Amino acid sequence: MQHEFRAGLEFDVAALEAWLAARLPGFAGPLQVRQFSGGQSNPTYQLQSPGRAYVLRRKPPGALLPSAHAIEREFRVMHALAESTAVPIARPLLLCEDTTVIGTAFYVMDHAAGRIFWDPTLPEVPASGRAAIFRAMNGALASLHAADPVAIGLGDFGRPEGYVARQVARWSRQYAGDAEIAGRVPEIEQLIEWLPKHLPEQEPRPAVVHGDFRIDNLVFHPVEPTVIAVLDWELSTIGDPYADFAYHVMMYRMDTGPIPGLAGRDLVALGLPSEAEYVSWYCERRGIPEVPQLDFYVAFCLFRLAGIFHGIRGRVRRGTAVSPQAQRYAAEVETIARIAWREALKV
Repeated sequence: MQHEFRAGLEFDVAALEAWLAARLPGFAGPLQVRQFSGGQSNPTYQLQSPGRAYVLRRKPPGALLPSAHAIEREFRVMHALAESTAVPIARPLLLCEDTTVIGTAFYVMDHAAGRIFWDPTLPEVPASGRAAIFRAMNGALASLHAADPVAIGLGDFGRPEGYVARQVARWSRQYAGDAEIAGRVPEIEQLIEWLPKHLPEQEPRPAVVHGDFRIDNLVFHPVEPTVIAVLDWELSTIGDPYADFAYHVMMYRMDTGPIPGLAGRDLVALGLPSEAEYVSWYCERRGIPEVPQLDFYVAFCLFRLAGIFHGIRGRVRRGTAVSPQAQRYAAEVETIARIAWREALKV
């Protein structure tokens, strides 16, 4: 049977079949395995059995940073949300930390069959239907932030206080650790100095934060404007929901790079809400008057994105990047850093 793997990311399908047959009720092989083109950090595969489709997500092979590629955390947060909230989740089924099965730890979840949009202008959708897609996206994030971490068993999933300060420190350290191989970026270094001096004076009530909530990390119903699954929970933790929302909203401030943005677009002609309208939807769903210091939060999130891309560049140069998109992301570090510094100057 022919399987589809990217070079270096193959695994023993027969060993996986045997492991699943012993543990997953109703499972029967043989499996057809196809690796998805996404999965920037953790390689992701569709598993097609004769009767049902699954998705497997694994750590990449090779030397890894100690806190990176935390698929065990992904599995835990997805399981808690699927069991206790209305947040749309592809139901996680099994976690395997035994690296002898396919070479790395992995988990298996249900396959959410639907639409994934890569461009927030939604060229695949008629203009009259685009606002409904944005409302669904907005509602999915608001429902995540409304969940009580303690009530759903995630009270110890992260430190609730000082999220933004810790994130600034974390990405500053990661930048420094990668600077020798990935290069120095003046705007990132300016932000490393600027951000700690402009931290929000008051933090909101802590929430489960996704950490990478973008339109291309959502699966929509095949025909309806409904989110059926939020994907890629690797960066999730307990933290500041305003920072998580700002990371999502930064699509309105971006006009370049491999993550398409809305800056400079005619939103009325596209049938899309303005940034102010989109923010008001979120505030209405959360029952809050505003998202305070949004410009600061967007600058912080762009800094973080530049740090993520800088880390990807480091992985490209070390030879451990697993996605075909890695080279494109690596090339955008300076551009994203410049946008981040531009937003900081608005504060």
